[in-house]
Amino acid sequence: MRVLISGANGMIGSAIADALRARGDEVGALVRGGSSAGLDVGWAPSDGHVDVEALVAHGFDAIIHLGGEPLLGRWNDEKRAAILASRVDGTSLLARTIAALEPAQRPAAFLCASATGYYGSRGNELMTEQSTAGDGFLADVVSAWEAAAEPARIEGVRVATLRMAAVYSPRGGALKSQLLPAKLGLNGPVGDGQQWAPWIGLHDLVRIWLFVVDNPAASGIINAVGPTPARNREIAKALGRVLHRPAVLPVPVPAVKLLFGGQLVDEMLLTSQKVVPSRLEAIGFEFEHRTIDAALHAELRP
Repeated sequence: MRVLISGANGMIGSAIADALRARGDEVGALVRGGSSAGLDVGWAPSDGHVDVEALVAHGFDAIIHLGGEPLLGRWNDEKRAAILASRVDGTSLLARTIAALEPAQRPAAFLCASATGYYGSRGNELMTEQSTAGDGFLADVVSAWEAAAEPARIEGVRVATLRMAAVYSPRGGALKSQLLPAKLGLNGPVGDGQQWAPWIGLHDLVRIWLFVVDNPAASGIINAVGPTPARNREIAKALGRVLHRPAVLPVPVPAVKLLFGGQLVDEMLLTSQKVVPSRLEAIGFEFEHRTIDAALHAELRP
């Protein structure tokens, strides 16, 4: 296979690219502001530009689209606009570019990152891919993000949208920021820790992306989350067990809000989402790490 990846230098993109190359596939990257070279394809989402000539010449079988403004940081008007635009504009540009190609020139699959933020905060409600959108800034962003891929689907391209949970890996993401306080015995639940917190280990997440690349039945919305839901306090305890450190002191919500801002904390740390990967398991994906304990042990003690 020949696969083009946006966000290929990020934690998830680089891990996917390594896994594809390890099995013999060829990988190109969408390069912002750069010229096309080798299998890489230049693009400038803010200017609505893709090097279509290079895209067609390389004959990619699939495009994996991962790019987006990091969510961490204070959510002022400028930050919220960047979060939305970086997801919607890039996805829309790629989808419209693919749709405008001749059928024989199009990649067979357009696979887009998304997030469980779509569901909003839903308490103890069990959520599958059939669940409706929730409320809040992230739910609105994800709804617009996913809709931006529609032009490619209309033209018959297999479009899969992976709603990813918080990704646990020492290389970055949710786990990296927790490791130092956890090693000092300062990691604990946020607030009362009762909120359901979707999770996925990087190892299984990469396997999910490759499974979706390969599987013609993998289309539409797919929850890329661990199969055993866990509450925030259970994840804190699991990390403590792997590191042999206590995990009982609650993280004070006012202090975290002072550091990151109230909206980010409310929508990312205190929101409750009991999400399961119904679609993935229905089409035959088998998790190697079915619990948060197993995933953390694999990531931290491989």
